[in-house]
Amino acid sequence: MAEFLTHAGLTARHGFFTRRGGVSSGAYATLNCGLRGDDAPASVTENRARAARAIGGLPEALRSLRQVHGPAVVEATAPWDGLPEADAMVTRTPGIALGIITADCAPVLFQDAQAGVIGAAHAGWKGAVLGVLEATIAAMERLGAERARITAVIGPCIAQASYEVRADLRDAVADPRFFAPGRDAAHFQFDLAGYCTARLAAAGVSGTSLGVDTLSEDARFFSHRRRTLAGGGPLGHQLSAIML
Repeated sequence: MAEFLTHAGLTARHGFFTRRGGVSSGAYATLNCGLRGDDAPASVTENRARAARAIGGLPEALRSLRQVHGPAVVEATAPWDGLPEADAMVTRTPGIALGIITADCAPVLFQDAQAGVIGAAHAGWKGAVLGVLEATIAAMERLGAERARITAVIGPCIAQASYEVRADLRDAVADPRFFAPGRDAAHFQFDLAGYCTARLAAAGVSGTSLGVDTLSEDARFFSHRRRTLAGGGPLGHQLSAIML
């Protein structure tokens, strides 16, 4: 069975899935839901179907994106051909599951329960700096949501203690509150979840983080940084999804 985490702040059906409970093998073991990579397509299809069913949806209802670390948002209604190039989705259509793929970046699920509007965003540091969270909120408002009612939950992502960066990233973020000293003067530890939470708060939305580190929990999560530190190789991705 596909394993997933939930948060009480979201009343819509949702799940922050781990890497457990799928059919993939090797480096992709077992619940790899990423559409890019060299995993067997049939395995990925089955994994995504298991995830959709785990939150009460039909496999064909799961929507995905070609994520590019930007601020673009699309509305999910009828099935689409191919993968839209965007990093967030919103909908007010029951039965559609909004699915975000990550392997260290922050998956953020949104809900205005009163308006019946949900959203899902892929927030790496670059997308967060470019405003993907604020763009998701604005797109939800266009569907009838009110930001004062929106709840946002940040799922498993790389934690500050695991996320060593250089000065170029620190300078791009341009907010010293989210950086701790690193191993030397040229390195820093970046708090991605804290940064996303602060961006949400500044936009008038209540945000919280599950506080789960993808890099340090090898048995539960895929991690791009862990793969890089190990010298490369195949990389699986976990799914986070929400539906009305």
